[in-house]
Parts: sequence; C-alpha cells; structure tokens
Amino acid sequence: MRKIENFIAGEYVAAASGKRFDKRSPLDNRVIASISEAGRPEVDAAVKAARGALNGEWGGLSTDQRVELLYGVANEITRRFDDFVEAEMADTGQPAHVQKHVFIPRGAANFKVFADVIKNVASESFQMATPDGRGALNYSMRVPKGVVGVICPWNAPFMLMTWKVGPALACGNTVIVKPSEESPQTAALLGEVMNAVGIPKGVYNVVHGFGPDSAGEFITQHPGVNAITFTGETRTGAAIMKAASEGMRDVSFELGGKNAGIVFADADFDAAVDGIFRSAFLNSGQVCLGTERVYVERPIFERFVQALKVKAEAVKFGRPDDHNANYGPLISQEHRDKVLSYYRKAVEEGATVVTGGGVPEMPGELAEGSWVQPTIWTGLSDDAAVVREEIFGPCCHIRPFDSENEVVALANDNVYGLSTTIWTNDLARAHRMAARVEVGITWINSWFLRDLRTPFGGSKQSGIGREGGVHSLEFYTETRNVCVKL
Repeated sequence: MRKIENFIAGEYVAAASGKRFDKRSPLDNRVIASISEAGRPEVDAAVKAARGALNGEWGGLSTDQRVELLYGVANEITRRFDDFVEAEMADTGQPAHVQKHVFIPRGAANFKVFADVIKNVASESFQMATPDGRGALNYSMRVPKGVVGVICPWNAPFMLMTWKVGPALACGNTVIVKPSEESPQTAALLGEVMNAVGIPKGVYNVVHGFGPDSAGEFITQHPGVNAITFTGETRTGAAIMKAASEGMRDVSFELGGKNAGIVFADADFDAAVDGIFRSAFLNSGQVCLGTERVYVERPIFERFVQALKVKAEAVKFGRPDDHNANYGPLISQEHRDKVLSYYRKAVEEGATVVTGGGVPEMPGELAEGSWVQPTIWTGLSDDAAVVREEIFGPCCHIRPFDSENEVVALANDNVYGLSTTIWTNDLARAHRMAARVEVGITWINSWFLRDLRTPFGGSKQSGIGREGGVHSLEFYTETRNVCVKL
C-alpha cells in the first residue's frame, strides 16, 4: 500500500496532525493508498512557500527561462509516462488505452502548449497626442496573478489538473493544488517531476484532503491565495465563490453540465451513433462534457435507439490492463450509489429501460468494485429528474423531436450550458444551431475534439470564465498599462 504525503516547498511532508485517509480502488474496493490529510498549518506552509518562490527565484526568471523549464516538465512526464499511466489507472480504474492515448498525453501537452502561448503572446501599444504636441506612448504588460489555488476533479485527474497548472506556471504564478481525495496520486507524482527538472521549490505545492473543514476550504479562505480555479459541482463552485469574495479574489470555474446531443435525420447515421455512444459512455460517463440528454429527429428515432442499445450492450468490463476490456468502474462506492439512485428514480418516473439499469455481474474480487451498467432510457417527460439533473454516470435519455425550433427549445431548457454535439449534413443548419444553443462549446459531427488554443468554458450555471490558449491569460495574469510621456 502506498503512502502519499503533501508536497510543500519541494519536500514530501506528512500533516502535523497525523491525520490520514484511505484511498480505495474502484475496481474491488480494497485500500490501495494512505494519504496525509493537510490541515491549516500545511496550507499556511504551502502559501508561504508559494509566496516565497513568487518573490524569489521563480519571480526572477525571464519568460524564456520559464518556457524552457516547462518544456522540461513535459519531457519528464513523457519519460515517466508509464508511471503516470499506472498511477492514474490505480486511482480511477479506467482502461489503459484511455490513459495512454488521451489523458496522460494531454497532461504533458498542457505544459508545452501554454509555454508556447506565453512565449508568443503579443502586447498592445498606442501613441496618443498631448497638449504640448510631444505625445505619449502607452503599452500593456502582463504580470502573474500571484498564488493560485487549483482545486481539481477526479474524473480525468492528471489532464484537468495540468490544464490549470500549465498556464498558471507559464504566466509566472505559483500554485497550491488540492487534488480530489479520490485521485491523489498523479498530483503527488508530479512533484517528483518538478524537482527533477529544477522547478524552484515552492512553485508547485500539493495539499491533500477534502472540501469543507479540510484542505479545500482552507485554500479558498486563505487571504494569501490570490485566485482560485476549480472544476467540479456547481454547488461547490457557489461555496468557493462566496469564500473568494473575501478579498475580491478572482475565480475561474468549470462546473456542472446536462449536455444535449442532437441528431438530425440527415446525419451520417453510423457516425452519429458512434459519436453519441462515445459522448454518453466514455470514462463510464464521468466526463463533464458528456451527453446525458439525446434528441433524435423522429424519422430515425427507433432505429437510433436500437443501434445505441447494441453498442451499449457490447461493452467489455474489466481491469485497466485487460486488453479485452474497454469499460471501467465508477470512481467510488459513494458515486456508484448516487448513480444507482438515479437509475431507480428513472424507473419510478416511468422510464422505459432500453438497456442496463443496474450492476453487472463481475467475477471474484471485482464484484466488490464500483461497477454499473451503461444505461439508456426513453419515455420520460421533459421535467423528469434524470432529464434535468446531472448524474455523471454512463447513462442517457433519448427523446424524439420534429423540428429545429423544438429541439433548440429542448436543448436550452436547462440551468446548465456547458456543451452540445450536433449531428447533421446540412451545413447551414449546423451553423444556425450553433448560434442558438446556449452553451460554451458546440461540436458539429464530432465530440471531444479539442484544439487547446480555443476558448473552453460553460454558460449559465456551467461556469465562469474561459480557459485555453490566450484566453487562459485573462485569468492567470493581470494586465497593466504603462504611459510614457515623450
């Protein structure tokens, strides 16, 4: 069993209180790690270390020097690729191919992409007239925001953590990372990488724990933390926003979603089925951008439901290193219980269960894991709980529609507005729909296709702010103006 400590000022340290908590495998519920739970003293120490680095060696580096170090981080992650894959699989139970081809490569890429962004970003300048005729020159500069609190989710831990740490460090900030208690290992492992490539002590810090009355709350309440970025539930985001209001500190949130997938009758049918299957069931449905509401134009509705059913019933459950398996467990027993409660609620509300709806039979010790079946429903009203509330599991409700206006109204009838995916071969319709659906991200005939330079974020209760490319700089830097009298 692994022992995982906090990482503060370049050292791995246990909490002074001696408090620890267990991390259980989602595969079979056995304890796989003991994690040190940070208290206020550890968060205070992390803030002090981060502030010291900001005002010291890290703050004295040029942009080119930071860029070189961040390229080194990316290269060292790649060198230790198998270690990161193993750690992420242990925490999440998800198949090796997902980690090897999506999450870990993207985690490494986040450092290179944002290093390039900060190296190449332009500043603006303006010449202005003055009464004496000599004029003045105005130019802008970007400076680091300061110490950034990074509070991370568990569904794609390494990728989503580095999506924040990469731009924060590229912009010259220092960070205090609070990984989810369900996925602590890759954040801890990244500390070894930082030390190996020579990132100054205190630039990257990790404190483990929970939210209320634990590391998460201590970070958000700490006056020495200048900004907070968070990915997770909307209710948690609201609590963080309240804490951040003390001191008027900036926040960047990517919150909940109840994303709609829209399939028109003229779409490439097989591509649409494959795309919706992936968006509903990738990572066992534990994707913030995933599709839980599917709207299919009536002429192809029945055929589509049956085709998606066939694909859902063909998944192979198993361990991450099982090459025959392509489907993993949910992150924890607690989350499984939540998802199963929605499965029961769907039946109570009158759903037709097309497939799934329960727990698969698993052999041996895997029977103790957090497994659930991919599930498809039809027949629910638009105000049903499973149609309106985020479940964050491998499930979707499919409903027919008859017109473009109708499906736009259905897609927008939700408090969330993170993403949508639209399947049609009518290009004019695709552009009309993209303009009308109230989300931050629209995919047309695709899903999860990301250029890291583009803006990422949600509308309505799905978030605040945009990250990605130069858009990340708006959160991770302060823009200053300098006026020079000529």
